[in-house]
Amino acid sequence: MKSRTEYLTMNVSGRRGFVNITPDVERCVMDSGVKEGLALVNAMHITASVFINDDEGGLHHDYESWLERLAPHAPTSQYRHNETGEDNADAHLKRQVMGREVVVAVTNGKLDFGPWERIFYGEFDGRRKKRVLVKVIGE
Repeated sequence: MKSRTEYLTMNVSGRRGFVNITPDVERCVMDSGVKEGLALVNAMHITASVFINDDEGGLHHDYESWLERLAPHAPTSQYRHNETGEDNADAHLKRQVMGREVVVAVTNGKLDFGPWERIFYGEFDGRRKKRVLVKVIGE
């Protein structure tokens, strides 16, 4: 069995944003030499997410609006977590909704996606470096 581990460095300049990391994951799969297996992609920070969906600007806007209605950033005083001196309780909640990781099948050396599927990094408390783990295993 083969395996390859890589860490992507993410640095979203704003508080929130979505980044299509599909090309980075595809490169990791290619570099791994795995033809049949799995690719795990994991946000390694508790205020960030990895998810699969369509790369369409309107959908990204809808996610942003929907998440802000579910867990609004302000007023920050509404969250007990923020009593610790943080102002990112909403980011923790948004991450919980959007998910921590995805697993994608690797078939014939490529990510085996459905139509329109792409892998995204979701940032909910940005303006600093964070990591994404990509682990590819298989034959």
